[in-house]
Amino acid sequence: MESLDTQTVERRVIEIVEELLTELRGGSGRQAVSPDASVDRDLGLGSLERVELLLRLEQAFGVRLPDAVMAEADTLLDLVNAVHTAGPSAPEIVLRPSPRPSVGAPAPAASRTLADVLRWQAAAQPGRTHMFLREEDGSERPITYGALWDRASAIAAGLHARGLQRGDAVALMLRTEADFFGAFFGTLLAGGVPVPIYPPFRPDQIGEYLERQVRILQNAGARLLITFREAERVAALLMARVPSLAQVAGAQRLALPGAEPASVHLDPEDPALIQYTSGSTGEPKGVLLTHANLVANIRASGRAIAIGPDDVGVSWLPLYHDMGLIGWLLALYHGIPIVILSPLAFLARPARWLQALHAYRGTLSVAPNFAYELCVRKVTDDELQGLDLSSWRLAFNGAEPVSPDTLERFTRRFAPYGFRPAAMCPVYGLAEAAAALTVPPTERGPWVDRVVRERFQRDRVAHPAAPEDQNPLRFVSCGRPLSEHEVRIVDADGRPLGERIEGHIQFRGPSVTRGYFRNPDASRAAIHDGWMDSGDLGYTADGELFITGRRKDLIIKAGRNLYPQEVEEVVGNIPGIRKGCVAAFGIADPAIGTERLVVVAESRETTPEARARLEAAVIERLAATVGIPPDVVVIAPQGSVLKTSSGKVRRSATCDAYLAGKLGVRRWAWAQWAWLLMRGLGGRGGRLLGQALRLGYAAYVGLLLLPALPVIWALVLILPPGRPVDRLVRRFCRILLASAGCRIRVEGLDSLRGLGTAILAANHASYLDAVALSAALPLEFRFVAMRELEAVPFIKTVLGKVGHVMVERTDLSRSVADAGRVTAMLRGDVPLLVFPEGTFVRSAGLLPFKLGAFKAAVEAGCPVVPIILRGTREILPADTWLPRPGQITVTIGAPMKPEGEGWREVVRLRDAVRAEMARRCG
Repeated sequence: MESLDTQTVERRVIEIVEELLTELRGGSGRQAVSPDASVDRDLGLGSLERVELLLRLEQAFGVRLPDAVMAEADTLLDLVNAVHTAGPSAPEIVLRPSPRPSVGAPAPAASRTLADVLRWQAAAQPGRTHMFLREEDGSERPITYGALWDRASAIAAGLHARGLQRGDAVALMLRTEADFFGAFFGTLLAGGVPVPIYPPFRPDQIGEYLERQVRILQNAGARLLITFREAERVAALLMARVPSLAQVAGAQRLALPGAEPASVHLDPEDPALIQYTSGSTGEPKGVLLTHANLVANIRASGRAIAIGPDDVGVSWLPLYHDMGLIGWLLALYHGIPIVILSPLAFLARPARWLQALHAYRGTLSVAPNFAYELCVRKVTDDELQGLDLSSWRLAFNGAEPVSPDTLERFTRRFAPYGFRPAAMCPVYGLAEAAAALTVPPTERGPWVDRVVRERFQRDRVAHPAAPEDQNPLRFVSCGRPLSEHEVRIVDADGRPLGERIEGHIQFRGPSVTRGYFRNPDASRAAIHDGWMDSGDLGYTADGELFITGRRKDLIIKAGRNLYPQEVEEVVGNIPGIRKGCVAAFGIADPAIGTERLVVVAESRETTPEARARLEAAVIERLAATVGIPPDVVVIAPQGSVLKTSSGKVRRSATCDAYLAGKLGVRRWAWAQWAWLLMRGLGGRGGRLLGQALRLGYAAYVGLLLLPALPVIWALVLILPPGRPVDRLVRRFCRILLASAGCRIRVEGLDSLRGLGTAILAANHASYLDAVALSAALPLEFRFVAMRELEAVPFIKTVLGKVGHVMVERTDLSRSVADAGRVTAMLRGDVPLLVFPEGTFVRSAGLLPFKLGAFKAAVEAGCPVVPIILRGTREILPADTWLPRPGQITVTIGAPMKPEGEGWREVVRLRDAVRAEMARRCG
């Protein structure tokens, strides 16, 4: 565009925008726009309209605009600058159909963790291409299994060099780029837990973006954030407000090529991912998934879709969402190649998705309903020339309500290009189940159930509608549960319902999360007797699941159940209303004894007359289709209907904004940055103040210990061994904790009455645990401590004089002998206290339990008493000697007696004790 001056480009861009706005308003007058008008806030151009506008600009100026313009352009001046600096138009690189890659193989059953899966694939076929990463210019970047392993190992080494501890959360704020894949597995190989979060896109929405990420990172307790260079300024603002976040690093600077990471043994029950839900229904919640959860879902999904060596995956879904992430891991596990495009590549040019399926002979691909609709509306006939979709075996449609109309339109539009109706495959899944939960029979095609509207809305019974019924409700089957998984429909009291009766959807199975990370209240609210509540409503017919809506969003008006999705779809089809930018919700009105139906619909119309016409059209259309007119219709400007990062309508948040009178209120980008910088400085100042207070508190505790320790040590040396020293140490521990402001609360003391010989098994969270237990437990007992403590003079003296047991953790011959000593001591009448985890880390959660104590309990026939410590990790975490005051709770569980002999009983007893601790340790 060097030949045209900026003013000429500016005038022409404004003309094109005005023409588009006139069309979008139905030709009702031309709207004049200024160069500094915001594309979103002032002009109301959303994702679909941006696609159309960018295509028109490229055609008018003969240029090729970068994909980033799709998301980053805020004002018309941004578009002018993008056009002025863009390179000349060039045809998209559409690869010819290539020969299928060599046949791969799934990971063996012995692969029980994701690290095992990558390790096996990299060893078995290091040079085989695992993925084809499509670049913006249409070229591809192949990544082999061996290259992925090497990159992950380099990042794992870098994480270890920066002090990452086992169980630490690592936030991945990365785009769809090669660094994401290496960082994800590098975190796992280092023993960390990946927390994918979406990267910043829009400068005018930076305030809302950071507020959400702060909440996520604070909940996750993220220790380190891996990002890309352009986002480091945003990351610095996050550091100022997230106390746990110690470091921010780019993936390139983090990696240490050629360095061997420290070997970390991963257990199937170790956390492998914290997936934060999109937040369409409220505060984001972190779904904690173990390696066992993910591997179980991947295996069951592979069986359900009959995945085979000839399959090829194609995906443009964001990797920070469960559907995109698990889709990649599914391909990795089963050894099939996968083609990955960025979400922006798809949104900028939807035809790229279909062209990738054509070029690579793709067989499996998944997308939300809106993507299929976008292809119908925005892919041109020219872009379809030579397209062949006959290889597309399964087109999964999930992650949002599936529209029967979209299924029909997509099939009709692309059938001439080889797309088979039987390939369309609506599915249901959610992060709490790792990803997929139900899948219909393959090769059958969609099942659309037509039900009588009034009976369903009144009685919640999905009675089949007669063929002549002109106004039925239509729901799409999402199939049957995966193998080893179950789905049921229950009423409000948890009682199972029969087929074709709507109720709450609950599910269980090996891939289902045990709960939300650091959110016990949400976990208790969602899990009932082993069944997870989805929060969705639905019914079953012939064993297949039909989703009808979200329970929280259900509107009950005049005794009828109204579904916001249907209301929003009806309103979105009215000319002048922005499709996909409608929110329907109910507001309780005690005066009329029912809910008021409120509809917020975005429009570009600005005059009172035009908005009044739209309001009347909404009322008329809903009265005719749904049968009930809305009580309130708000024709609002763009940005009023709040959405998640994946584009789902946040009804509850929009309702809150409506009630607060803040619909459509958004500050300019510069104002948001100024506010965030002030918040960041305040957060940094607060952290400095907090650090000063902690240093002061640590100095105070040091002053308590400094004169006391020599006196206690002298008394220990003077007193006779055994009970006198034990009583002295216990009293000292109580006085020390009380003086330091650390109160102890003990629960369940009745479990210790008349106990006799037993093993007391406690979770291990801090160096403070032994002090807390010595102060809290009223009975005499002996610690089973690691022999390394003998290197600490004072502790060695105390342990020896009291008679605590020292065991070897590393020398196998000595550890076997030590185990025999433990068993022999159990034949006395003094309980032994063990930490079956063997060690502790900074992050919350239980580590795998070692079997030695449980083997000793089975051999001696004595009970194991679970003891749950809470609060010590917060007072004195790992890797620091700066304590903070707090409360310690010691909960004593009921004794668990061995029920048999042999290895199986040892394992059963260990698992029972661990389950009890996990349930109660928070």
